Amino acid sequence: MNHESPALEALLQRLAATPEDFLAEPSIHGHGVIHVEAVVHDIVRSFGQSSPDRFAFLIASEHSQRNLLSLAAVLAWLMGDPFFVGQRLSPDAVIDRIQKVSEELSAFVNAQSCVDDPERREETVRLMLSKFQMRPAGETQEQAQDRLTTISSRERSRVVEASRRAQERAKAIREALARKAAEEAADKWTRE
Repeated sequence: MNHESPALEALLQRLAATPEDFLAEPSIHGHGVIHVEAVVHDIVRSFGQSSPDRFAFLIASEHSQRNLLSLAAVLAWLMGDPFFVGQRLSPDAVIDRIQKVSEELSAFVNAQSCVDDPERREETVRLMLSKFQMRPAGETQEQAQDRLTTISSRERSRVVEASRRAQERAKAIREALARKAAEEAADKWTRE
C-alpha cells in the first residue's frame, strides 16, 4: 500500500451510488439481464485496449457463480471512478484485480451488500485499493492494513471457524474428562 488514493469517502460514495443496472441478474446461459463481460469490457476500455481472452473468468457455466458475476459488475462500476481511470492502469491489471477481488469476496459476501452495507462497502473499496498497492488518503500503510483486516469478511470467517473448532475441542475434552471421572467412580465403587 505504497500509494495514496483519494479520500475513502469519495470511493465509498461511488460504490453506494452503484446504479441498479449493475446489480441486475447476470446473464448465464441466456437467462438474466446484465451481460457482465460487456460491462467489464466497457469500463476496461477507458484504460486502453484489452484482449477478449482476459475475460475468461466471466464466462460462468453455473448459476452458483451468479454472485461472482454480480460482484465483477459492481467492481467494474467502482473502477470507472475518475481516480482509477486517471491512474493509467493497464487494462490487464484492472481485469486481474476485478477477478481476484470478485473471487475473494464472492465466498463471503453478496454483491448487493457490497453496495448497501457500510462495512461491506468499505471492505470492498479497501480490498480493491490494496490490490493496487494503494491506501486511502491520510492513512499510513499500517492503519490501512489494520482497518482492512478488521473489517475483512475472510478474516471474520477464519476467526469464527477457529472459535468453532476451539469450542469443539473444549467440548471433547470436557466429555473425555467426564467419562474418565465416571470410570474412576465406577472402579472405586466396584472395589468397595
